[in-house]
Amino acid sequence: MTIHLAGDSTVAPTDGGAASGRPDLPLLGWGDELQRFTAEPVQNHAKGGATTESFREEGRWDALAAALEPGDTVVIQFGHNDQKEPETLAADGGYRDRLAAFVAETRAAGARPVLATSVERRMFHEGALRHSHGPYPAAVRALGKELDVPVVDLTAFTRWLYTWLGEDESAALFVHGAAADLRVEVDEQLRGDNTHYTTAGAAAVARFVAEHLHALDGVGDDQEPLGKWLVRP
Repeated sequence: MTIHLAGDSTVAPTDGGAASGRPDLPLLGWGDELQRFTAEPVQNHAKGGATTESFREEGRWDALAAALEPGDTVVIQFGHNDQKEPETLAADGGYRDRLAAFVAETRAAGARPVLATSVERRMFHEGALRHSHGPYPAAVRALGKELDVPVVDLTAFTRWLYTWLGEDESAALFVHGAAADLRVEVDEQLRGDNTHYTTAGAAAVARFVAEHLHALDGVGDDQEPLGKWLVRP
């Protein structure tokens, strides 16, 4: 069984250090790190700049669908770019409708769809983390409930992650923060990029996705609970 990933740049494969000029400071999505945390093969079809509309129009969804086998899993995370086209890809309009079509076609192939909300942008203002996706995460949650599709809430997870680490420490999840730790200069665009991860950020999110998929697969369910050995009078 294979895990297929459909999404935008926050899911997509590494640029190999092209943006920073250093292989040790790549810009990559969490999908590039997922294979580290699962025994299932991973096929990452995500592309930078993709919307639910462009992913189909460019043939990337058709390529993914053609590769599906019964029992495969498809994790679908869009939203960062859809919200830039509110007239055609509104959260409760074109965005929702296209996600629903992906779900239906995945099921028709005998595969399992899994929806994911967008990873949050790391945008702190006066010490508080801003909400940057408006109604888009809620639309994914509602669609998951309506269609009985599992939802990996990456918006909630990354909001927790950034605030738990704190404004300063969470910078290390992104290229500019990792570069600062190494005392390496990066260009102005990367210095302001709090959307795209470097390896540390991608790995953190990928590990969460992997654990969620393992839970859906029932990993550990057949193990004897250890509570009776740990409870003390």
